[in-house]
Amino acid sequence: MGLLTFSINVTLDGCIDHQEGIADNETHAFFTRLMDESGAMLWGRVTYEMMESYWPAVARGEAEASPPMRDWAIKLNAKPKYVVSSTRTDFLWNNSHHIAGDLRTAIQNLKDATPAGMLLGSGKLAAALDRLDLIDEYKFLVHPRIAGHGPTLYESGLPGARHLELISVKPLRNGVVAMHYRRSLTKP
Repeated sequence: MGLLTFSINVTLDGCIDHQEGIADNETHAFFTRLMDESGAMLWGRVTYEMMESYWPAVARGEAEASPPMRDWAIKLNAKPKYVVSSTRTDFLWNNSHHIAGDLRTAIQNLKDATPAGMLLGSGKLAAALDRLDLIDEYKFLVHPRIAGHGPTLYESGLPGARHLELISVKPLRNGVVAMHYRRSLTKP
């Protein structure tokens, strides 16, 4: 069974708005490594549509991008992409698949079928999957910014605190800190 890893950019005040992070070559290289280590991507519809509106054009060379961004786009284009949506069923971007039905069963089946694991990158979907105890690891890029607005990490709440075990911390040259946590089975 593969692990489900939630990874997202987050500011010091918890904002996960994709426009508030530092989107440079170093952060793109970080996410490319995470994607390389994973067997598939998992998103909600809103995140999928945001990604679909830009990255396929970068992969095709139709949009200006630095080499690390183009590398990310090409690899993302080839990577299996699973999308949870109750309002859309057609996903035309290369290697995209719709996830429907019971969320717990569908995601557990996907974890079982993806030994290299899945990389989850949607805030609202992460909260729903965390409520179902399906997230195994968290790899956050914490940006040295205070956004002062939302959306924020887990703004819809969880039924209780999640106790995590710190695996690693790595500061990047741009001031961002990569933090890796794993779900802890015991409370501190």
